[in-house]
Amino acid sequence: MPSNAPDKNAAPPLPEPLRVPVADSHTHLDMQSGTVEEGLAKAASVGVTTVVQVGCDLAGSRWAAETAAAYDSVHATVALHPNEAPRIVHGDPDGWSRQGAREAGGDAALDEALAEIDRLAALPQVKGVGETGLDYFRTGPEGKEAQERSFRAHIEIAKRHGKALVIHDRDAHADVLRVLKEEGAPERTVFHCYSGDAEMAEICARAGYFMSFAGNITFKNAQNLRDALAVAPRELVLVETDAPFLTPAPYRGRPGAPYLVPVTVRAMAAVRGTDEDTLAEALAANTARAFGYPRA
Repeated sequence: MPSNAPDKNAAPPLPEPLRVPVADSHTHLDMQSGTVEEGLAKAASVGVTTVVQVGCDLAGSRWAAETAAAYDSVHATVALHPNEAPRIVHGDPDGWSRQGAREAGGDAALDEALAEIDRLAALPQVKGVGETGLDYFRTGPEGKEAQERSFRAHIEIAKRHGKALVIHDRDAHADVLRVLKEEGAPERTVFHCYSGDAEMAEICARAGYFMSFAGNITFKNAQNLRDALAVAPRELVLVETDAPFLTPAPYRGRPGAPYLVPVTVRAMAAVRGTDEDTLAEALAANTARAFGYPRA
């Protein structure tokens, strides 16, 4: 008997276009189906006219830089994801790394990889260094030292090149904030897929850190994120998809893409008790300021 239930693997439908164009401040076009051209055209058709393509390893960072050079509406960030550093140090060919065992070799291999991130960070189309930070969800105690060393190196690279720092923080709030304080955060620091509570949002606000909210703000169990968004200063709020991950409700679990930003923008506007045009204007201005590019 045929089912009327939506296909869990099908792309969600196009949302109603935004009247004020915005940017997707964090996406992974290289992990999404279809071509870059198709993804950008689909996003632009609903008012998402700029995307920040984020690198997570050497191959992905090189791809981000090349893609940003080829498309005016794409800006790049480059980095070794927090879970990547222990894999490079310990030579684990599994998981996130696309280089795998070829990068085995301990601290020297991590230094070599960081030197390549440093080289890429100098490119004009690269607007940020990240996603970097700490992730205690998938990496155990044996990987924490490599993660923190990599994080500190990325902070230094971002400051030296005058680029934004894009932070991945999973189950590591206190240590992320500690390292930022010890190293001195770059002038522009973005907490990607903000995952803290309202109290942490106030700490970030006092430090001038940007907080980027993703589709998980729509999840039923994410009241802590909605509480954080409610108290975050409007001038420090960004929106992202982290696509293909964290697709907003009612499409949770289906493949995400930048064109779904309007769904999250509308949910954010409802949480903040503001109209979507006012919020979209702030989001567009904030993202351009955070990543240092001119608004179109």
